[in-house]
Amino acid sequence: MEVVKITPRGYCHGVVDAFRIAKRVRESTGEPVRMLGQLVHNTHVTADLQEQGIQLVDPPNRLAGLETIDAGTVIFTAHGVSPQVKQRAAEKGLTAVDATCSDVVRTHDLVKELAGRGYDVIYVGRQGHPEPEGVMGEAPGRVHLVQTLEDVERLEVDNERVAVTCQTTLSVWDTEELIEAVKRRWPAAEVHNEICRATQERQEAAVAAARDVDMVLVVGSPRSSNSNRLGEVVRKLGGKPAYLVDSLEEIDPAWFRGIGRVGVTSGASTPSQLTRRVIEYVEGLEPSSLGPPEAPEDPA
Repeated sequence: MEVVKITPRGYCHGVVDAFRIAKRVRESTGEPVRMLGQLVHNTHVTADLQEQGIQLVDPPNRLAGLETIDAGTVIFTAHGVSPQVKQRAAEKGLTAVDATCSDVVRTHDLVKELAGRGYDVIYVGRQGHPEPEGVMGEAPGRVHLVQTLEDVERLEVDNERVAVTCQTTLSVWDTEELIEAVKRRWPAAEVHNEICRATQERQEAAVAAARDVDMVLVVGSPRSSNSNRLGEVVRKLGGKPAYLVDSLEEIDPAWFRGIGRVGVTSGASTPSQLTRRVIEYVEGLEPSSLGPPEAPEDPA
């Protein structure tokens, strides 16, 4: 099977920085170390960190999770946390270490600054993801989460000063569509598109590669926003099937029936060695042994 190795792929700078911070903390303290949520959204990375002695506390809500930690060191993940979480950690006497990605920090600072100038902020993000939870905590009641066009239409903001910004790991094209919807309702809205460069470059490369392949495999974990968005943009804009796989075991040989060229990319927190194993597996497939193509299915 012919494989197109889509670049860039692999760790982004925020993930690398988070690993360095976690390693330094683990090696420099004798007290218990916990990460408040997955340091980055990858199951293999999380398992490896746990094997190294960093315990996982992974509640739906960061404040609730913090209440289960009574002593030791807590690492705030690359997705960031709210000021309320930082304050509570200090009140509990915990040693807090912040591994928030610098791109996410910039969005926190932006929202805090806009709210300080009297703005209501419309924030394009994914409900339930830790990044919006942290950013919205910078100005409770002044940051309004929207995920769909319907959310924008239902939103009630009675303020002449409106700004719009976004989660760093979203689809570039879907976010632009939502920002345009905000601009239609609030023409004077101040726009700050905060999608990070790593996310944008990976999506653009995946969509471009999709023109010349029959299918795309995205190597990444189900909780990874940027990995999920890679598959979405390939299907929506590249017009090709795309499958998200977290391991070799999740690959279905039936996907490759009638397929000649496969593009492989990965999320920004996916270990390179895992992506290499997927590439080697696909390269070893013999198209003639897979049989005729099946009726197309929706790969979503």
